[in-house]
Amino acid sequence: MTTVTIPELCLVALVGISGSGKSTFARRQFAPTQVLSSDAFRALVADDENDQSASAEAFDALHYIAGKRLRAGRLTVVDATNVQAHARKALVDLARAHDVLPVAIVLDVPESECWARTELRPDRDFGRPVLSRQHRDLRRSLKHLGREGFRQVHVLRDVAEVESAVVAYEKLFNDKKELTGPFDIIGDVHGCREELELLLDRLGYVLVRDAAGRPADARHPDGRTAVFVGDLVDRGPDSPGVLRLVMGMVAAGHALCVSGNHEAKLLRALRGANVKRTHGLQETLDQLETDAELDAVLPAFLDGLISHYVLDGGRLVVAHAGLKEAYHGRASGRVRAFALYGDTTGETDEYGLPVRYPWAQEYQGAATVVYGHTPVPAAEWVNNTICVDTGCVFGGALTALRYPSRELVSVPAVRTHYEPVRPLVAPVPEERGLDIADVTGRRTLETPGGRVTVAAENAAAALEVMSRFAVDPRWLVRLPPTMAPASTSAVEGYLEHPVEALADYAKAGVPRVVCEEKHMGSRAVLVVCRTPSAGLRRFGIAGGGVIYTRTGRPFFGDPALESAILDRVRTAAMGLFDELGTDWLLLDAEVLPWSAKAEPLIREQYASVAAAAGAALPAAVAALTAAAGRGIDVASLQARFTGRVASMAAFTEVYRQYCWPTDGLDGLRLAPFHVLAGEGASYLRQDHEWHLAMVDRLVAADDLFAPTRRLVVDPASPADVAAATDWWLELTAAGGEGMVLKPAIDAGPRVQPALKCRGREYLRIIYGPDYLTRLDQLRARGLQRKRNLALREQGLGLAALDLLAAGGSARAVHQLVFALLACESEPVDPRL
Repeated sequence: MTTVTIPELCLVALVGISGSGKSTFARRQFAPTQVLSSDAFRALVADDENDQSASAEAFDALHYIAGKRLRAGRLTVVDATNVQAHARKALVDLARAHDVLPVAIVLDVPESECWARTELRPDRDFGRPVLSRQHRDLRRSLKHLGREGFRQVHVLRDVAEVESAVVAYEKLFNDKKELTGPFDIIGDVHGCREELELLLDRLGYVLVRDAAGRPADARHPDGRTAVFVGDLVDRGPDSPGVLRLVMGMVAAGHALCVSGNHEAKLLRALRGANVKRTHGLQETLDQLETDAELDAVLPAFLDGLISHYVLDGGRLVVAHAGLKEAYHGRASGRVRAFALYGDTTGETDEYGLPVRYPWAQEYQGAATVVYGHTPVPAAEWVNNTICVDTGCVFGGALTALRYPSRELVSVPAVRTHYEPVRPLVAPVPEERGLDIADVTGRRTLETPGGRVTVAAENAAAALEVMSRFAVDPRWLVRLPPTMAPASTSAVEGYLEHPVEALADYAKAGVPRVVCEEKHMGSRAVLVVCRTPSAGLRRFGIAGGGVIYTRTGRPFFGDPALESAILDRVRTAAMGLFDELGTDWLLLDAEVLPWSAKAEPLIREQYASVAAAAGAALPAAVAALTAAAGRGIDVASLQARFTGRVASMAAFTEVYRQYCWPTDGLDGLRLAPFHVLAGEGASYLRQDHEWHLAMVDRLVAADDLFAPTRRLVVDPASPADVAAATDWWLELTAAGGEGMVLKPAIDAGPRVQPALKCRGREYLRIIYGPDYLTRLDQLRARGLQRKRNLALREQGLGLAALDLLAAGGSARAVHQLVFALLACESEPVDPRL
């Protein structure tokens, strides 16, 4: 058996003359979807796979589909003769355009065997000279395939070898997704051995020294792995000492290291290339002259350093100069060049140095990218990327990022070892803004609950709201998802009831449920910044925060009132800022009373109905009473209208309970129930008792906050169900809207994050004053569409907060938030 080992991601060109068995080989070794056959594409464009006049169009279509597959990171196999250089060049160019490795598998079957097979196929009507010409082309090609750009060439020499061959796969060198850390990612060392030892000690590593007392390894007692971003050498006082330590750690499996541009240049110099011995290279070569032992093994180590690593299931990428998303996990010359040198604008600054293109400002990838190369005075997150080169050799500091905790650990430079050409100054972020192309048209987004597709017409509706009415979209990092009601109740006289709500969660296997008092107010999201500079740093807006509705509109029309509320919230939250280690918080809340926001709605939709009914119904009852007194049989109609009078009285009483006068802050109450996020953290998956405990701290700090009463129950316990029911009846009898039920701990993306169970009287506002007379009809209401919508919106909200916590770009976060608003255009009964 012959094993043909190829990369998991590559473009495979099958090379062989007609009749050599390429299609049979492809069917046996690859999935049908992976193979693009020139014969099949000729059939697609000309209805005849043997129509050679259609070859140009067929290959044009084949290359197009191949490009789509390669861009998506899918193995692609091209089944064609590929015996001519121009055909292979097109495939090599295609592989390079998508930064994958081109691989050739040659089926070198004797011409006589191929002709015998061809004669057995009636659909092949070309003569032996055609086959002979292909065979001559193949013989001339074999020795040139490597020079043409194929990174691997596998030649199967005869029929037996073709038939016994088995294709196996190997990961690319940069694919270390199986390594999950934890990691300590260390910035550019540049020969600063003393500082490296100090940093490793601070990180908890134990140094191991050789017989001469030199550091030769370092290991962490908790099994952490160091990852070096390159540029170990040059400029500093002890490049050999740094190399010896890092090489020892790598050899022992205690560290990983990617190549920096200084390592690449040093390797060329060691191999005798004519390179400029500037930027500290000469000093490194001089230091190595006294260390023959290291000098002997160094070239092999440097040659083995790769451009970047993809770690932790694809969630972490480490490259010397950073790496844009399209290059993650790819292998090509330009990927290596970007990883080693970054990208430039083609300009030079006043110091004669190249101006770096700010790729991180445009980064929207899900993977965290950690890099060095361009020194900065302090490591700061930019769109889920961070530069950890803090200029140690220039008198700055040596910095490490602890992953996944995202903690930064630094040690100051012992001294300035090398004067920088350009002073260490913080780069000024270029304001890129949001892009309308990110949110228009039909699009599909990944969320923890699966893919969510947003229809183009829904996106257009959301754009209308967002562009005309919303607050500055840089604040819009969260919109609350819709909430589904519990299953329709079978309890006599009720449309919604705790028995069914708790049964829903018991059926889903939720062990504990938090039943929260449902406040009858208006939903609000609060972004509260500790200082205006915190708002500028995180959101790009110098301000103390914002309060907006669940559709992104400003909650208050009066900026002074909004500012006054934010001041009170900020003061009350000072303890939370300190405890959670953040200078901003994102809160989910209800603003009371309902009339504070909904007064026009109440006046036009509820009070007007009550007023009209108050004028008309008593008069109708009086007329019917008079008619009955005259002996007319109107008993049924009289009872109906008398019942409607009672229903209207109950309706009026219900909505009035949620209305009271306010004057500025006087009369307003704020009932928060989620602490959603802070710097570097999304708290939405925290258990709900944690959230309510945080909220209780705010309630205790300021009477602006209304408490949220709750009960924690086992949904499978009859006693707990009875207790929850009694509490709900007590709440609703006192005029409460009802309660919201939530799994006490995160139950996963397919379980409703919350169910609302509204009181019988409150539902008069939703379904009409006399809805109880139509209960049998209303019990047929369909809930599935609403429930699916709630899960999709919850997934989008979770994804947005996760990305926000990871330092994701404003554009990427906004896409998810915008999609959630677009989902609100789904045709779902708004009463549910």
